[in-house]
Amino acid sequence: MKKPPPLTFSAKALLPAGFRAAGIIAGLKKTAKPDMALFFSDSPAVVAGTFTTNQVKAATVRLDAERVAKIGMAHGIVVNSGQANACTGKAGMRDAKAMAAHAARTLGVAPELVLVCSTGRIGVPLRMDLILPGIEKLAAALSPSGGENAARGIMTTDLVPKRHTVTFTANGKACRLTGIAKGSGMIQPNMATMLAFLLTDAAVDRRAMQKALKAAVDRSFNRISVDADQSTNDTVLLLANGRAGNAPLKPGHPDWPAFTAALDGLAFRLAMDMVRDGEGAQKLVTVRVQGARSAADAEAAARSVANSFLVKTSWVGTYPNWGRVMDALGYSPAKVDETKVEILYDKLLAVKNGLKAGASIERLSTVVAKKQFTLTIDLHLGRAAATVYSCDCTEDYVRINR
Repeated sequence: MKKPPPLTFSAKALLPAGFRAAGIIAGLKKTAKPDMALFFSDSPAVVAGTFTTNQVKAATVRLDAERVAKIGMAHGIVVNSGQANACTGKAGMRDAKAMAAHAARTLGVAPELVLVCSTGRIGVPLRMDLILPGIEKLAAALSPSGGENAARGIMTTDLVPKRHTVTFTANGKACRLTGIAKGSGMIQPNMATMLAFLLTDAAVDRRAMQKALKAAVDRSFNRISVDADQSTNDTVLLLANGRAGNAPLKPGHPDWPAFTAALDGLAFRLAMDMVRDGEGAQKLVTVRVQGARSAADAEAAARSVANSFLVKTSWVGTYPNWGRVMDALGYSPAKVDETKVEILYDKLLAVKNGLKAGASIERLSTVVAKKQFTLTIDLHLGRAAATVYSCDCTEDYVRINR
């Protein structure tokens, strides 16, 4: 299998061939900000999806999961922010289906080929009096250049839109893959209060695409933490309409590695955007645990440190409070022998054999003061490793969520 050429990513929402999008102000928020979006493929697209594992799921999640599994095709996705349509009972499911049906009628497609996503406050009924007219406005505004507006239409507490585009080659034909996402709070694996919409004009085998999406999500969205809360609405959808004209991509196709590399890279960039834009966050911290007895232990230890609010608040300042890191390791489910633990801030040694060692507090403080640094923890108990991407927790997080 040939190695794919290097990929170039652009922080823009450049839609693939055959896709149109729109974002509008429907009035769902207290302030006049974009609050609805629509993504539409002119031809039916195969679809893959991953969803929250929270036992409490929004009506839109339940509807989409069923349609992705049973139908596996979609024409469009209509999205509202402001209300999550979670914990809204039977009325919530009726509203979700009504959103899809109204969009389908407006666009002239079958209702089962429209997916719906919602994000916002839990327990609040959807403002259908605003959403249904909003769908009509979205349909009228659809454009091949509407990706940027759509990216803003799905934002909630996000400070910046999150979008990237990459081009790869399949059967000698240029294929485009675009990702547009939102997420800033309630960010904890698996996924977060996040929505991500990935669109490609490549032809891709549906079953193979589902497996590739799950693998990409596990390496990206499921590796980030802002506040250790898991949402009711997490959704990642990938649509492939085949307009590029290549032979369907799947394992064994010579350009399958190019597709998976593009998908992995796109998902990872969107995930990092979410951590950087975490509610009130100022720092991006990579937490790497190595030397664990098992992969499960490595992941458990990394998540324990990355999710600890005592650790995250210590990152706000410049004091390398490694004692809190040791504490988080100790209460994790992972096997830990404190007499073997080693901790480094970037490449500066702070702890060896569970005791203070190496670099001075002053030198370590210069690392913690940076906007981005890596915390490496070696348990010296085995060969397994895991990485989680986290951020600090500032006073602004409390202000946003109070």
